[in-house]
Amino acid sequence: MDERQLRILRELGELGSVTAVAEALLVTPSAISQQLRLLQRSSPVPLTERRGRRLVLTDAGQTLAGSAIEVESAMERARRSVGEFLDRPDGEVSVAAFHSAAAAFFPPLLRALAAPGAPVPRLADEDVPQEEFPRLTREYDLVLAHRLDHAPPWPPTVTATTLLREPLDVAMPATHPLAAKRRVTPRDVADEPWITVHDGFPVLATIEAISAAAGKRLHLAHRINEFAVVAEAVAAGGGLALMPRWTTRPHPEVLLKPLSGVRAERHIDTLYRPERTARKAVRTVLTELQQAAQTIQGRRAIP
Repeated sequence: MDERQLRILRELGELGSVTAVAEALLVTPSAISQQLRLLQRSSPVPLTERRGRRLVLTDAGQTLAGSAIEVESAMERARRSVGEFLDRPDGEVSVAAFHSAAAAFFPPLLRALAAPGAPVPRLADEDVPQEEFPRLTREYDLVLAHRLDHAPPWPPTVTATTLLREPLDVAMPATHPLAAKRRVTPRDVADEPWITVHDGFPVLATIEAISAAAGKRLHLAHRINEFAVVAEAVAAGGGLALMPRWTTRPHPEVLLKPLSGVRAERHIDTLYRPERTARKAVRTVLTELQQAAQTIQGRRAIP
């Protein structure tokens, strides 16, 4: 039995005929009769009986119809509770991000949500290969993910809101011979040792594009995913690296130079399952992430 069948039984007891119930519920009499037959299958005793041309409730049917009132009341309370939950401005919202996005977005998000009555963020770092980000939406309300500009879009199982389209620049020591150039080309950097990410992470595809444009295989000297560590390695003379322009902290001994001749840009997107944004608290956090992105983009510019 289900809520709809119990309601039909209750209405039958009050209205006295299948036709009257059908008119009240805006369905056909045959649909009402079908639901009553399905309900009868779940009961070991008759729930209705014929009295002349009328279909009336038996004693068991009247007892069950009385319980239907309690069921409808409980369901209405449940629906009201869900509605109140969805409309609450506070409540926990879980957010995951890869390392450089976490460093850039988590501090302003925490500051923006510090006021009483605001959503309570539950933050986590998740540094995974690109294809694994959509799976994280099962565990978190919002997932900050990155992909290259020319990479395939995210699968239709998730919704994506783009926060930034961030250039990837060539990082080099401030004393490097190329430091005087305003921009660098693949040929400029092809003979240098490189510090890059592990296989499966988005930046590596741009390294391969630089190699193809220069017509020469690059020497990948070091594999480091964390950009803060990459910056230290670049400053120490370990090689050049591709680094995001806005979401990494400036290093006093490292310069970033725009790259010509290769598309070097990544998307930072917020991924989520559509039903998560039914909650006002989740929508609020998403809005704060978008506002933080505008601030981050204006933080550092390269002429």
